[in-house]
Amino acid sequence: MSWWGKIVGGAFGFLVGGPIGALLGVVFGHNVDVGAKHFTNIDGPDLSPGEQERVQMAFFTATFSVMGAVAKADGRVSKNEIAMAETVMQQMNLSAEMRQAAQKLFYKGKESDFPLEDVMKQLRSECGRRANLMRMFMEIQVQAAYADGVLHPSEDALLLRLCELLGFHEDVYRQIEALVKAAIGIGGDYQHSGHRAARAEQSMSRKEAFELLGIGSDSSQAEIKKAYRRLMSQHHPDKLVAKGLPEEMVKLATEKTQKIREAYELVRN
Repeated sequence: MSWWGKIVGGAFGFLVGGPIGALLGVVFGHNVDVGAKHFTNIDGPDLSPGEQERVQMAFFTATFSVMGAVAKADGRVSKNEIAMAETVMQQMNLSAEMRQAAQKLFYKGKESDFPLEDVMKQLRSECGRRANLMRMFMEIQVQAAYADGVLHPSEDALLLRLCELLGFHEDVYRQIEALVKAAIGIGGDYQHSGHRAARAEQSMSRKEAFELLGIGSDSSQAEIKKAYRRLMSQHHPDKLVAKGLPEEMVKLATEKTQKIREAYELVRN
């Protein structure tokens, strides 16, 4: 049975407790032991099937509920932010049932009593030392926050706090922000229209390419190649799935690798 099958069947309570399990319980009407313990093999590079299912449940639940909290950070949830959440669901090719669950989680995250810090702490516990998986989580949140074309100070402060709760320093957050902005085409020449599709058709500039790779325009070819390989390794879909990324989110990682490759091809000799 897949991680989703166990959620629908109510078996997730045996795998995921705590605030994340409680959120799933509310969405699916199951009782969950909020005080249940969580066991994560933080030293292993990959996960056993049972561990993988647990992390996938936690990642899916945290992704959409926290996205709701970030959207509400500036005091209101814009149509573009709702559309961004819907876009992520569409990219994941969710079934009608999964889409409905994601929507419910998004709206739970907007509520004033949403236990944001507890959810983030549990996500970090479930992910263990798998930093690339947590970076992917943050990239999704930052991209959602930029859905209306601008990052409000309140959203920026909240995203920085999320990074801190995952054990990242501010410089890592700024790297993630720069990568996301370059990937979706937010720069000095960005004209916000409410739709990223039109911008996506335009070619990436060299400036954006260097920003996406996280290096300066005066970097040597060796430095360019090193940055490229590092980012490709961090976003490799198969590696992320092995670490607990839900398979439905593979397309998000694949799109990132395509952008990284595009940037590399643009600046390498």
